[in-house]
Amino acid sequence: MKLLEVKNKLNQLEEIAFQLPNGELVPNHFHVTEVGKITKHFIDCGGTERTEEVVNFQLWNANDYDHRLHPEKLLNIIELSEKVLELGDLEIEVEYQADTIGKFGLDFNGKNFLLTSKQTDCLAKDQCGIPSEKPKMKLSEIQTETSCAPGSGCC
Repeated sequence: MKLLEVKNKLNQLEEIAFQLPNGELVPNHFHVTEVGKITKHFIDCGGTERTEEVVNFQLWNANDYDHRLHPEKLLNIIELSEKVLELGDLEIEVEYQADTIGKFGLDFNGKNFLLTSKQTDCLAKDQCGIPSEKPKMKLSEIQTETSCAPGSGCC
């Protein structure tokens, strides 16, 4: 989900809720402690130089159980960040505390913002010998023993 879409959704909401991939909700007394731009400049395993930029939201819980972040307040924080940090309409990455800092993608289901799981990947599979995925077949589609007749030369 990109920043403009998040802003549009916030304009339509009366309250904000974030849902973890396991279905649990982030406690409603969460804070957004950071809105930032993260630039990653790197070389992949195939030797290609790459740059990625994302807008980062950091969610945090404290023991101030009466705290509630309202959509208009988060919109104000985002708009200030857009001006100061010169944010574009970039993809959103969300950090949230798990055993360590977890990084999530962001989606929306019509009611809640969904923290989506992110996976590592090789960006240069063709350069480092990773075979392409073999097609998956159902066992019922594989021919049985009668597929190789004696004397046919298939064995």
